[in-house]
Amino acid sequence: MRTGEPLPPVGDVLEALATGLWHWDTATELVTVDAEAARLLGLPSIGTTLTEAQARARLHPVDWNEITGVVGLAVAEGTLAEVRIRIMDEHGRVIRVVRSRSKPSYDREKRSFRLIGTLQEVTEPTPGTPAGRSAVTGDWRRSREAFLLDAGRALAEARSTEEVLRVASGLSMPGFTPDGLAVFGVEGDRVTITGLHGYQPGDGDPFSAMPLDMDYPAAEVIRTGRAVYLSSPGAYKTRYPVMWQLVEGFGRESWAFLPLTVAGRTMGAWMASFAYPVAFTPDERSVLTTVARMLAQALTRAGAAETERALTDGLQRSMLPTLGPQIPGMSVAARYVPTGGGLQVGGDWYDMIPLPGGTPSGGGRIALAIGDVQGHDVRAAGLMGQLRIALRAYASEGHRPDAVLSRASRFLHGMTDGTLDEDVSDPRFATCLYVEADPTTGTLDIARAGHPDPAIRMADGTVLMRPTAGGLPLGIDPDADYPTTRITLEPGETLLICTDGLIETGGHDLESGWRRIRTILEDHKGDLEELADALVQGVHGPSSHHTTGPLADRREDDIAVLLLCRTGEGWGDAVTVRPTVRRTMLSVAQAEPERVAVARQQLRELLHDWASQDQVDSAVLLLSEMLTNVLVHTDADALLQAEVRGDPGARRMHVEVTDTSDDLPHKRRPGELASSGRGLVLIELLAESWGVDPRGEGKTIWFELYEDSGAASSDGPSPS
Repeated sequence: MRTGEPLPPVGDVLEALATGLWHWDTATELVTVDAEAARLLGLPSIGTTLTEAQARARLHPVDWNEITGVVGLAVAEGTLAEVRIRIMDEHGRVIRVVRSRSKPSYDREKRSFRLIGTLQEVTEPTPGTPAGRSAVTGDWRRSREAFLLDAGRALAEARSTEEVLRVASGLSMPGFTPDGLAVFGVEGDRVTITGLHGYQPGDGDPFSAMPLDMDYPAAEVIRTGRAVYLSSPGAYKTRYPVMWQLVEGFGRESWAFLPLTVAGRTMGAWMASFAYPVAFTPDERSVLTTVARMLAQALTRAGAAETERALTDGLQRSMLPTLGPQIPGMSVAARYVPTGGGLQVGGDWYDMIPLPGGTPSGGGRIALAIGDVQGHDVRAAGLMGQLRIALRAYASEGHRPDAVLSRASRFLHGMTDGTLDEDVSDPRFATCLYVEADPTTGTLDIARAGHPDPAIRMADGTVLMRPTAGGLPLGIDPDADYPTTRITLEPGETLLICTDGLIETGGHDLESGWRRIRTILEDHKGDLEELADALVQGVHGPSSHHTTGPLADRREDDIAVLLLCRTGEGWGDAVTVRPTVRRTMLSVAQAEPERVAVARQQLRELLHDWASQDQVDSAVLLLSEMLTNVLVHTDADALLQAEVRGDPGARRMHVEVTDTSDDLPHKRRPGELASSGRGLVLIELLAESWGVDPRGEGKTIWFELYEDSGAASSDGPSPS
């Protein structure tokens, strides 16, 4: 066409380009097409008007849905709507693929769309070609934006380097997905491989620990901070002839090496390799560059988080002791699990302290301490370390348990009340339980500062909570007193002391938490180390999800556990022999009448598997009468001793209460309205046998019940 000649009609141009015109009005639900557009839709080459249903029948269902979505976006953005559409015949087979480009508009009054556009057939692409990597339907740019949003969200949620690499390996880029990925880092003057995907084990060995000045694309990217795109094997061989010999065997056709840059510093490189040629168009380079930036930021966050976790975990564990040498006659197991809080560091601790007078081989008395400083942060961990050292120092000086805790409380109060440092305005307290143990006799002297009570697992598996006298948590009152409770650990018995994390983790309160721990202790059949593992797994492992507590707050706390077992019959032998005796002892002072309820609970726990519940109720009633009698009618304290002896089904229960008063009880005949005088009457009615034994100083009143007796013998109970 010469200059000055008029342009040909638009219809002639469109016909020459095999391009059809179409018009769609959603208000009338009609689609008008010209002859070429009708041909492309598989209809006779005659201009016609179709209903929406007729037009929809010629399109692939997925593509019809794509059209409605793209049109709405194009109207909102004021752009053209471009869609690839698969045309179907009457039998549902794809006969061709066309590209539709249209300018949609929206009529607010009619609430309808009007589209005027073109249809043009496109050649079905060959797999592996650039066209073959384009989406069959939808707009490529919108697909890219959706991909980048998904990739950014997934990388932002990754919490470790391993997770970041796993997310990166699963990214499916729009139209061109790499089948090989590598992340390179820098250590000194060496290039290292942080992660590989799409390669066999050992494929990265020749490229690890490579000098930074090596003529290799990743090294060049790290040195210069500029990306390197190699669209063909020839381009790779020409630019990096030495390295090509190592790369040739992997069978890749294109490579992209991009810098991983954060805050202006290149921290490494990312390689994406393809099994087919990629031209690396500006759009493709833009996607790769954006992914590389997100990947660099995700790796930086993950590295910082891993460093912080390693630092805090190392700090916490460096403050926890080793258990030291073996103790003749006793064995110890301990566990610490940081579970709560983002820093994974807190104030829980335990310690085992050799006391003065021990032998070089580890014999002699020892002290066990366990505690929890208020808070779950670095300050709590720092105070925990200082308090543990102070406790160890006071114990090593030979102080008794009450003195150790009194001095520790004064120390912590001085550390946190601001008198030593005017900048300190964060007072803290700590709970603690301190046990002084004599391996020879099994005696345990226990002092408690606001901490949970210990528990005893008897050799036959029976579990008793052992209430102990206690005082305020450490650091609240510098002049607080901490009374000492003495109990005896029999051969085969195990002492459990723990922080509240073991009890309350999983939404438990003290009652339901102890019930869960009791079940684990009673059912366990292994050794002491296995028992420690079972306790932690029972409250923090996968099985703990089946034993959640009644509270809505399911936050977790650190867990510290100490187990002390007195070896002997029933534990530690090649063949475990369960002893047939279980016993408990408890004192009730005149100033502590509330301990009568504790004594009743102790007896119930001792008789947890007794055959007759009626006999258990009778025993608890008689014990309550005996203890109350001592508190009401004497000025002395009462000492309870209860014992169960024999094999299950044929056991004998012996319960006795001792006091220092010489006044012997007398059987009386109370009237109907009398408020006292029925104690011995009840004992005579309910006990199998009973008696009152004078001592050198004081007396003991006792009774017995027999598990297999059913009812009392025909002769009735007989006092001894």
